[in-house]
Amino acid sequence: MVLLEVETKVRIGSEKVPELRDKVRKIAKFDKKEKRADDYFALKKKFRRHGYPKKAFRIRSNGKKYVINFKKWLIKYWDKQVVVKEEFEFETEHPEEFLALMKDLGFVQWMKKFKTTESYNHKKDKRIIIEINHVKHLGYFMEMEYICKKSEMKKAKSKIKGVLSELGIEQKQIDNTGYTRMLWDRGIKGRKHWVD
Repeated sequence: MVLLEVETKVRIGSEKVPELRDKVRKIAKFDKKEKRADDYFALKKKFRRHGYPKKAFRIRSNGKKYVINFKKWLIKYWDKQVVVKEEFEFETEHPEEFLALMKDLGFVQWMKKFKTTESYNHKKDKRIIIEINHVKHLGYFMEMEYICKKSEMKKAKSKIKGVLSELGIEQKQIDNTGYTRMLWDRGIKGRKHWVD
């Protein structure tokens, strides 16, 4: 079954993190803190029309397992506060075999992202996951997501907007630009390696 990821992202100044964390802890229960190392793969540059790839997949390691993830943007459902994506994900203990296939199809490692995440489950609806993230080279963000079936999408969007309001988040703080796009825009195009 294909699930939708209904989410929003809020940029936070480092000085505002303690205050936001206190607000989140009033409405949500702490779940875990972990470091995530994400490797992104895209078609070789010679197979892309533009420098920034339209399609990519991610392999995430948290030190215990590998999760392969691909997201398809459903822009027709987006609005100023919330974005919607189809999410495809599976776990593996041996990513080398999958990578061998992908490399044969023309994919190469494209970018690396490091993120430290504090996760919280909303007390009234545990399907609302709130994260306070620090992304290397980008700073702090709060993310909220609700994984659901397509039939639940309107409800999920409404719930996320309700929590934004509950936390006192203003529209100008919302930035749903993807982390890889932000990193790309900060990178030096044409260099062989990205800073990590």
